[in-house]
Amino acid sequence: MPHDTPHHAAPSRATAQDPEPADVGQPAQIRRILRLFRPYRGRLALVGLLVAASSLVAVASPFLLREVIDVALPERRTGLLALLALGMIATAVTSSVFGVLQTLISTTVGQQVMHDLRTAVYAKLQQMPLAFFTRTRTGEVQSRIASDIGSMQATVTSTATSLVSNLTAVVATVVAMLALDWRLTLVSLALLPAFVWIARRVGRERRRITTQRQKQMAAMAATVTESLSVSGILLGRTMGRAEALTREFADESRQLVDVEIRASMAGRWRMATIGMIMAAIPALLYWSAGVMFQLGGTPPSIGTLVAFVSLQQGLLRPAVSLLSTGVDIQASLALFQRIFEYLDLRVDITERPDPVEPGTRARGEVGFENVTFGYESGARPILSGIDLTVPAGGSLAVVGPTGAGKTSLGYLVPRLYDVTGGRVTIDGTDVRDLSFAALARAVGVVSQEAYLFHATVAENLRFARPDATPDEIEAAARAAHIHDHIASLPDGYDTVVGERGYRFSGGEKQRLALARTILRDPPVLVLDEATSALDTRTEQAVQRAIDALSAGRTTITIAHRLSTVRDADQIVVLDRGRIAERGTHAELLALDGRYAALLRRDADGGTRPAVDGVGDLADPADVAPRRPAVDATP
Repeated sequence: MPHDTPHHAAPSRATAQDPEPADVGQPAQIRRILRLFRPYRGRLALVGLLVAASSLVAVASPFLLREVIDVALPERRTGLLALLALGMIATAVTSSVFGVLQTLISTTVGQQVMHDLRTAVYAKLQQMPLAFFTRTRTGEVQSRIASDIGSMQATVTSTATSLVSNLTAVVATVVAMLALDWRLTLVSLALLPAFVWIARRVGRERRRITTQRQKQMAAMAATVTESLSVSGILLGRTMGRAEALTREFADESRQLVDVEIRASMAGRWRMATIGMIMAAIPALLYWSAGVMFQLGGTPPSIGTLVAFVSLQQGLLRPAVSLLSTGVDIQASLALFQRIFEYLDLRVDITERPDPVEPGTRARGEVGFENVTFGYESGARPILSGIDLTVPAGGSLAVVGPTGAGKTSLGYLVPRLYDVTGGRVTIDGTDVRDLSFAALARAVGVVSQEAYLFHATVAENLRFARPDATPDEIEAAARAAHIHDHIASLPDGYDTVVGERGYRFSGGEKQRLALARTILRDPPVLVLDEATSALDTRTEQAVQRAIDALSAGRTTITIAHRLSTVRDADQIVVLDRGRIAERGTHAELLALDGRYAALLRRDADGGTRPAVDGVGDLADPADVAPRRPAVDATP
């Protein structure tokens, strides 16, 4: 399919929008993560209270056990024994209830934070210019939203609560241990600095591996998205590359397996060593008590020793969990960093703080006033010195060789790109001054690659106007000469069009796109080679729909087949980004210049007019990036 702009010419200006690290310093990144939870600080405070209460209640149980061993049993006080036993049961029940409540609240808060992140990333990507999507693989974008944020679920739903819960439990347990016997407490905590050092080493290692894992998952997701789409399957099978694609996917998957194994085993032996040492500490405590007795000191009572060992064993779980949580947080920082990279992308095309909101429907006069457009400062611009006026309800055709800047000129009207010099106006108002909503109401775009969602025909048409009635949808389809075909389908307007509309032919998809634009009813219409990919018979059917759509509207047609533009009020020939000729069809034929040469070439069946001085292809650096395969109807 012919394109006005080759796809290999990536815009250098957009390169500045590659994701960059948002915060280099880890403390700054942690502060940014904490700000995500700020809207929910009330519920988090309640979680903190529940955690503190649960930890305090749990710590009471060893003290009750000491009283059982040292007082109730030796003195045979059955009443006291019953009360102590009931107290131990009550502490267990209360602690469990508090745990369930804190899990419910913290999980709710965590899921809300994940929702906020997903929505923020999606909204940010909706604001990004087309150049970003022409150089970013779809699978990479999907991986950031689905895989990266999904992998953060444990962190934002349970890790924060686990951190607070285990920290509170450790502090409460250590205080209780000091209250029982400070000497045994020192023995228990002697190795704590070594444990912390090991955990930090493991955390840094897991963070590095997590970054590698997410990049590999994104690469595999991109491969799946590209090769298992309808277009990818068709290309792979017709080119005999199905087995090769399978081998490439297997290589990607094998690399992911290696990274996943390293991620699972990173620091596993070190953390296991910590667990084994802490599990052996009770034996050290019994030995220490014996040494105290041998040296003539005052050994702890049996009840105190049993209660202390119970506390120490109770300390084992939260302490190891706390160290593991620290390791998990280090790994999660890599995920947060990838999300923050997208949230910090620079948005070049923004709405003014006080945009113009016309109170009435736009008349549709389009003006190009000394317009210059390019992606890189210092390089030759794609468009230079464009001065044009298209009266309201008039028609302009833009023709020229590949790379002349035709599509770039058309995309400046709906502000898919911003001019670098001069201005583009609608009814005398700079498009940069209009609100996005007003601009979307004023301008509709139909490209040669009509994009349809995997939904019903009615839902695809209603995308242009969600409040459209069935009668309005049918009227738009009739105007686009597609109603009869839709009505002949078993499910009519409830027919699912399939992935990218592949249940319909190219001409049918194009007419559906035109019907969608008719339903939107914009006063200005940009047709970007809307029939260039169709056969002659289908083109005639689509052209009838275009004529119906263009009636009464300001129409800018970017044409490759010159047979579609003969009746335009004004025809402009672009060459290397400048206006080479302008006039009506008859005037340009009489001039016998570039347009006449283009017409002769078109009549001979050629596809690229590069003779008779029409103009050579522009340098790759001077052409726009590949257009996305979408119908950009606002």
